[in-house]
Amino acid sequence: MANLNFFDNYVMMAIAEEIVPEPHFFRDRYFPTEAGDIFAADKVLTEYRKGDRKMAAFVAPRVGDIPMDRRGYEIREYQPAYIAPSRILTLDDLKRRGFGEALYPGMTQAQRAAALQLRDMAEMDVRIRRREEWMAVQTMLENACTMQEYVDEKTAGEQNHVQFYDGASEHTYTVANKWDSADGDIFGDVKAMCKLLARRGLPAVDLILGSEAADAICDIPKVRELLDNRNMAYGQLDPALTQYPGVAVVGVLNFGGYRLTIFDVSESYENEAGQDTPYFPATGAMVTAPGCGHMMYGQITQIDYGSTEFHTYTAKRVPKFICDQEHDIRKLRLGTRPLAAPKNYCPYIFAADVVG
Repeated sequence: MANLNFFDNYVMMAIAEEIVPEPHFFRDRYFPTEAGDIFAADKVLTEYRKGDRKMAAFVAPRVGDIPMDRRGYEIREYQPAYIAPSRILTLDDLKRRGFGEALYPGMTQAQRAAALQLRDMAEMDVRIRRREEWMAVQTMLENACTMQEYVDEKTAGEQNHVQFYDGASEHTYTVANKWDSADGDIFGDVKAMCKLLARRGLPAVDLILGSEAADAICDIPKVRELLDNRNMAYGQLDPALTQYPGVAVVGVLNFGGYRLTIFDVSESYENEAGQDTPYFPATGAMVTAPGCGHMMYGQITQIDYGSTEFHTYTAKRVPKFICDQEHDIRKLRLGTRPLAAPKNYCPYIFAADVVG
């Protein structure tokens, strides 16, 4: 039986596809990737349009019909930013016992190299997904995303900025009074946010709350009064954990006819300074719906190990094996070119500092 070459790029791509992804709330729920979102090009096309709320006209006898105008839509071309973490494999790595490995495993250096390669690829994929999660959140908070490129680990390069509006964006809402104040109006504010989406013909399904905003809900007197009313169904608060780390379902509340599932988001990451940083603002609130956007990918072109020709790959993840024979070093890289974009014009409404 022929031996499998673990350094062949198509074998490594097959390994990458078998990696079980770590779940992330914003990226998975609101920016899924479909078949048409992986482009065989360096740039990707984003298109979105406002909802249609016009009515058909009454037609006079013998006129026949009245043609409808076609809805305009925005189509833009963006070049996704490039993400490419890598990990070096040295001779010392092959000689010492790996994390979680049995004390006397009896593994050869080739077997240990294959095991380390799979583990490294999985760990690089996790870091990429965290960056994709950050891109998804930034797109929802700003209706835009600014990606800072780096030429090495500490040296900043150019900034890659994309935005999904012209002039001023219409995805924000400002509360008149804090929800946890005596004159706060959480039900009026959230209903108004839902109506902004409804006027665009878009659904309002989820209410996303930062950790402080979610904690304050149960202490708001009006919420308690409505939930204690047994004659009318205003919803239920029954916090429960989800499959997403750092995200809990608080319950369901009725905001003037809009029944929204409430999520408490405390998901965080470690920033460049080593500090724990929340993806979503602790005092923020957002109304949106699942699948409001999509994560798209551009192609990657590279020269594979053992080849002198360029090869182009259309995939979410593209691995590359690099061998430095002079210094006896192997390096594994996992590349991707993602872009988070909305499917419709402003399919999310964000309100900052709703409590505090």
